[in-house]
Amino acid sequence: MSLLLKATNLDARYGAIQVLRQVNFEVSEGEVVVILGANGAGKTTTLRAICGMVATAGSVQFAGQEIRGKDTADIVRLGVAHVPQGRGTFPELSVMDNLQLGAYVRKDRKGIEEDLERWFEAFPRLYERKTQAAGSLSGGEQQMLAVARAMMGRPKLLLLDEPSLGLAPLIIEDLFRRFGEINRETGTTMLVVEQNANLALGIATRGYVLESGRIELSGTAEELRTNEAVREAYLGA
Repeated sequence: MSLLLKATNLDARYGAIQVLRQVNFEVSEGEVVVILGANGAGKTTTLRAICGMVATAGSVQFAGQEIRGKDTADIVRLGVAHVPQGRGTFPELSVMDNLQLGAYVRKDRKGIEEDLERWFEAFPRLYERKTQAAGSLSGGEQQMLAVARAMMGRPKLLLLDEPSLGLAPLIIEDLFRRFGEINRETGTTMLVVEQNANLALGIATRGYVLESGRIELSGTAEELRTNEAVREAYLGA
């Protein structure tokens, strides 16, 4: 597998407040990589730093190209899709309109139509509600819509920010199962930041543990799952 994303000595700050400190991580093509951490560890900021949404220093390379300092829109056009915490759908627009907006960087009309069919098949509840306003959907349905909308851009890298937040356990299990299926069926690389370590490690290839803005631990999903400190802090063992 070739390297798709590499962060080197990445710092990030909001004004005078520094959140990330010399963060280093890598994601190879086709992988699912998870970043674990407690609230306030800097997980969301890590994804925002990749997308050019916060002030940063250091290096972020995507597909061999330096993207730190680029506009967020340019990073999206390179093939990075971000599903933010809290879904990030357009609540006043219909499900169909949200999905079509996800393909705004594409010009292949036939391919867009094929992908609409694909994601309606993957998420049948969205098809049933395609004319409804996104804001009228349940939390789980909104998360499905956010992921499907991101995938409409055919991204090389999908960034998922706390996808389990605020959802019922059965819905969370179904979502993570679908994430695994999307990765296997499309080859889409994923970087997931998540507190639900059990489910995240269940679909991940590798992972990192972020504490107070620094990477404190890394390893394969199995290594992290069996690490005593990770088990005590994140797996309830």
